[in-house]
Formats: sequence, C-alpha cells, structure tokens
Amino acid sequence: MDNKEIFYRHLAPTSPHPVGLEVGHAAGSIITTTDGRQYFDLIAGIGVANVGHRHPQVVAAIKEQLERHAHVMVYGEYIQQPVSALAARLTALLPATLDCVYLVNSGTEANEAAIKLAKRVTCRYKVVAFRGGYHGNTQGSLSVSGNEIKKQAFRPLIPGAVFLPFNEVASLDAIDSNTAAVIMEPIQGDAGVVIPDQAFLEAVRQRCTDSGALLIFDEVQTGIGRTGRLFAFEHYGVAPDILTLAKGLGGGLPIGAFVSSYQHMQQLAHNPMLGHITTFGGNPLCSAAATAVLDIVTTPGFLDEVEKKGALLEKLLQHRQVKAIRRKGLMLAIELESEEKVDKAISLALERGVIIYWFLSTRHCFRISPPLTITQHEIEAAADILQEVFDLL
Repeated sequence: MDNKEIFYRHLAPTSPHPVGLEVGHAAGSIITTTDGRQYFDLIAGIGVANVGHRHPQVVAAIKEQLERHAHVMVYGEYIQQPVSALAARLTALLPATLDCVYLVNSGTEANEAAIKLAKRVTCRYKVVAFRGGYHGNTQGSLSVSGNEIKKQAFRPLIPGAVFLPFNEVASLDAIDSNTAAVIMEPIQGDAGVVIPDQAFLEAVRQRCTDSGALLIFDEVQTGIGRTGRLFAFEHYGVAPDILTLAKGLGGGLPIGAFVSSYQHMQQLAHNPMLGHITTFGGNPLCSAAATAVLDIVTTPGFLDEVEKKGALLEKLLQHRQVKAIRRKGLMLAIELESEEKVDKAISLALERGVIIYWFLSTRHCFRISPPLTITQHEIEAAADILQEVFDLL
C-alpha cells in the first residue's frame, strides 16, 4: 500500500476533496512534491510558515536543543532553558500588562484556556464574541466562533456565548457586569480579512474596562508579523488583557500560547490547584524554534519589508475578475464574483504551480498568506501565474 492509498484509507478525512499533494520537501516559499513538481506556497500552511519552510535559524535551534533533550515532563514542573528563554523573549516584546506566558500546543487550546482564565478571574460566565469570528474547532472555541453551519452538527455547545455584529459600536452595550470575556480577532481572518475601525477597537477596550470584562485578542492568525507589525493590536494602540498566539510562532512546529498578567495567571494554580494543565505544552523543541522565529521577525527592517511585499502583491493582483482585495501586511483576501469562480481559481492555480486556498466561511474569497520571507521575484512570478488564472475565469 503506497502513501496515497494509506492517506485515503487510514487517515481520517477533514473534507471529501483534500488537495492531495504528496510532499517531498519544502524550503522557503517553495513546496516540492515527490514527483519533482514545484509550487509557490502562498498560504504558508495557513499562516504557519511565517519565516518560510525550514528556515536555517529555526532548523539550527531545533537540532541544538534535540542534542540536549526533548520532552522530559509535563508543563510547569521542571525548569527548562528553552522554555524560560521563550517566555523572557516574548514578554519583552509585549506591553507590561502581558508579562506571564502559558505555553500550549495550538491556537484552539490557547483560546480555550484564555476563556477559562477569564472565567476564573472574573467569576462570571458570559462570553461575548463577534459574528464572522473564528477561534478554533474544539468545543469551547467552536462555541465562540461565528459559523453556524459548522457548529450545528455538534450542538449542544458550551453555553453563555453571545454574538455581536463586528465593527458596530452601538452593539457593545451587551458587554455587561455578567461578561467574563470578550474574545475577538483584531482583524478577522476567516471572515475574509475584515479590518475594523480604530474607534470600534477603542470602544471595545473601554467597554471591557468599564464592565470588568477581560478582553481577549485572538492573534493566532494575525500574530508574529503577519500584518506588518509583530502583533496586529499594535496597529491600533489597543492592548488586550489576554493575548493568544499559535500558528506562525513555532516556525513549523506545533505551539500555542496565552499571555496575561502575572496576577491573573497565578489564579490558575489555586482553587483549584492545576486549574489548567497540558502534557506537551512548552515542549522544548517547539520553544527553541519559537525563540528563533522571534529573533528572525524582530530583525531590524524585517517587518517593514512585510508591508512592502504585501503592497506589491496587492498591486500585481489587480484584475477585472477581482472585485476587492482586503489586506493588512501579507494577509490578503481576494474577492471574486462567486464561490464557483473561487473554486475554479484555486484549481487552475494549483495546476500551474501556485497554492492558494479557501476561507472556511467566506466562499466568494480566497486567501493569500505567503511566508513573510517570500522574495520579490517569487511574488512577481506567482502573480503572473494568477493573472493567467484570472483570465481563464
């Protein structure tokens, strides 16, 4: 039985029609299949390979740590240098109110834990989320995500979630004295890169402060340089009470984090003790990789280049078939006339060696989120191919 047969027979599916590329190796912005075909990767594993596939600094950090040790104990019990180094590096890059890190394994786990923390700190039950928001696929994260079709088969979900329209200040009175947390993406990803007004984010922050609710910014997709700033909230000067991260943080290895104040985080260790636990959170290999990623994206000038590359890509993708482009940094939604044209564009692009991808909930758009290290030449070559694709729609 070859790899393809095993994939379709013994690996649980996520959809009836997987892309099905058989990957041989990947480097930078290029994925090469086992039959030698090369593809421009314009989605970076859905925003994971922010520093490109197999970045030399990340590979070196993983190898160096593996020479010492891999997993030795569950999170929080042993002192491990790569884990401590990551916590110090990350908190040094954040506001003083975000000075304590809990490392987990993924974005949805980070969001689950952030909601738990907010309930523990406030002793409240209600969680306010926003229509169009996406926070993961486990029960709690799905409960505060906006796609009703994706949720229906798994009800009942976690109670207490209230959904408000995104970017509508008048709705924010629903954040009240019963609200434990407001969870939101500072830029909505799955909704098709929906960028809020400055006044809206400021109003959310003020309403949380006034009501005593904790503000959770889900930066699983937007964090680690994706929008041209290290964190998307920096565009607005509005800081959360809890920040969640994953995807691009690990340089290709699985890691997530939720970050809050030392005062808040201490409450997870008391009443009850072990208020949140994880076996593999803070894995030393993943932590070493994440520190290397932070070193790369904070190199002087790196984030300035992200915005320049994003602007170039936006310019090169203008076409009569493109109804709109929504963009922040190298996070783009390309809007076409219909779902059918999106499907055709993705298929035609793949045939020609360019990987673009769907949004879960916004079917008239496709996503582009390439490695932040993509070169100008690669952008121009990939854009030329996409122009050919648009001509055929």
